[in-house]
Amino acid sequence: MEAREHSMGTAYIGTSGWTYRHWRGPFYPTGLVQRRELEYLAGHLRSVEINGSFYALQKPETYARWAAQVPPGFVFAVKGGRYVTHMKKLRNVRTPLANFFASGLLRLEDRLGPILWQLPERLRFEADLLEEFFSLLPRSSAEAAQLAEDHDDHLKGRAWTQTQQDRPLRHALEVRHESFQSPELVPILRRHGVALVVADAAGLFPLVEEVTADFIYVRLHGSRELYRSGYEPAEIATWADRVQAWRAGTQPPDARRLSAEPLAVCPRDVYVYFDNDIGAHAPGDALALARTLHAEQRPVGGTDRP
Repeated sequence: MEAREHSMGTAYIGTSGWTYRHWRGPFYPTGLVQRRELEYLAGHLRSVEINGSFYALQKPETYARWAAQVPPGFVFAVKGGRYVTHMKKLRNVRTPLANFFASGLLRLEDRLGPILWQLPERLRFEADLLEEFFSLLPRSSAEAAQLAEDHDDHLKGRAWTQTQQDRPLRHALEVRHESFQSPELVPILRRHGVALVVADAAGLFPLVEEVTADFIYVRLHGSRELYRSGYEPAEIATWADRVQAWRAGTQPPDARRLSAEPLAVCPRDVYVYFDNDIGAHAPGDALALARTLHAEQRPVGGTDRP
C-alpha cells in the first residue's frame, strides 16, 4: 500500500508515548537501550503521541533529537501543556501558548503532526471560551513561530522561534465532561477546523464520532478498563472499518454524532493512538490495527504531509 492511496486519506497508527519500562520484553527486545526505544517503535509504526509536553515544557534540542531518530514519513502528535488546559482552563492563555510553541516543537519540522488539547474532566462546555481559545491557535508553522516570539522570561535563553518551511498546523480537542455532548459544539469546531477527538475510554468520557475538520483523531484508552484492557480482534476489526470509512471521506453508518448535518465527502487523514499502555497492550494493539488496515509496518518516505 502506498503512503496515500488515490482518493483515500492516510492512516497514522501509533501509541500514546513510548517510554514505558513494562514494555521491555513484551514489545521492546530485551537488552535494547532506552535511548533507542523511539527508533525501534518508529521502525514498526508510523506515528506516536508526545506526552511529556503535557507535563512540562520540553527543550528545542529534545525535539530535534526525537526528529533525528525517526525516518521520513513518521509523524509526531504533540500534546498541549496542562498549564494551558488544566491550570489556566483555557482562560488568558496567549502567553502560555507562546511559551508552548517556543519550547521547541517547531524543530520537528515535517515530522510535526496534530497538536492535541486534552481538557480536564470538570471543565464544562462554554461556547465563548472555546471560540476565544481557538482564535489564538496558530494555523501554520509560520504563525506558530510568530506567536512564539511573544514568549516570556520562562523561555529566556532556550526558546526556538523559527521554522524552515511554512506548513499547516492541525489541532484536536479531547473533551471529558458530558456537557460537551451538545449540538452547539459542532459548528464551533468546524468553523475553526478543530477535530473533535474520538475517545474510547470504557464509558468514562464522552464517545462522539462527529467529523469537524479535514482529519480524524482517535484515542483508544481501553474499551472495558481504562488504560488496562486490550482490544480483542473483533474490536480491532470494528475500528479498522471505521478508519477506512473516514479515510474514504464518509463515516460509519452507526456513527455516534451530535448533529444531523450532512458530511462533505472528501478523503481525510486518520490518526489513531492507543493509550492502553498497562500490560503493553498499546503497541500490540497498534500493530494489530495496522496489519488489519494492511498498512506499512515501516513508515514510508515521500512529500505528503499529514
